Amino acid sequence: MGLKENRFTKTFQEEQFPELKAQIIAAAGFDVALNIEWETLFENRFLHLYNDSYPKIYFIPLIEAFKAITTDEMGKEALAESLKEIRITNTKDHHNPKNAYSFVDGVLTVDHSPIINADQVENRIEVLTDLLESNL
Repeated sequence: MGLKENRFTKTFQEEQFPELKAQIIAAAGFDVALNIEWETLFENRFLHLYNDSYPKIYFIPLIEAFKAITTDEMGKEALAESLKEIRITNTKDHHNPKNAYSFVDGVLTVDHSPIINADQVENRIEVLTDLLESNL
């Protein structure tokens, strides 16, 4: 990462991330570990779009899927017992949520392009909710 990316990441981490993390914790019902590989979440030509696309791609789907899962005690317990960590990365530039999410040994991995199909939030929420419901 260069200076531009480092500056953007620092600003995002200070200004937007704390509220998004708080919403994830509130939706999950516990303080789940977040492992974000910030250095992989960049394509230089799109830096100006990340303030909008990061929440839509990486965080809002988690928040909304956790809300859907934890609507009752059974869901809250299942999520708390099964989910150990959320790993966010971009190693394969996936843009189809069916390929971008995995849940193995308590680790929910989000491996998604930081920009492609950013506005397809509902699709990501649906796929993620289905994945979790099937694996909890």
